[in-house]
Amino acid sequence: MDRIEKTVTLKAGKAKVWQALTDAQQFGSWFAARFDGPFVAGQRQTGQLTVPDYTHLKIAIEVEAIEPQTRFAFRWHPFAVDEQVDYSKEPMTLVEFFLEDAGTGTKLTVHESGFDALPEHRRAIAFRMNHGGWEEQMKNVSRYVGG
Repeated sequence: MDRIEKTVTLKAGKAKVWQALTDAQQFGSWFAARFDGPFVAGQRQTGQLTVPDYTHLKIAIEVEAIEPQTRFAFRWHPFAVDEQVDYSKEPMTLVEFFLEDAGTGTKLTVHESGFDALPEHRRAIAFRMNHGGWEEQMKNVSRYVGG
């Protein structure tokens, strides 16, 4: 229960998928968040969720890597939905997107790892919620880039 992995083969080319992942505005369109600025490796980016029932929540990611058309990675606090909790004291999980050519399309894989380092009382629910969440997000990005 330390790692989530989801893969989808998209009809879109790598350049289009890459933009959907690394352009903060495009990422927010399919992920359901509005970010305050661009994604820059080594920098923190904050924003607001736009998912119904969660619009009151902020989102923060620390961009770890932007390796053109290959890998986009960030760290965050998974399932950080209780406004009364200061999650900044907890370890973050690592989210990595990998792109590979797949004929005329793109194979997109997302890994999220590091759940074992989370406090025990949050570990199982964060894993379960993000496991289902990435399933939906892969569908969302697929729709966004056109299959």
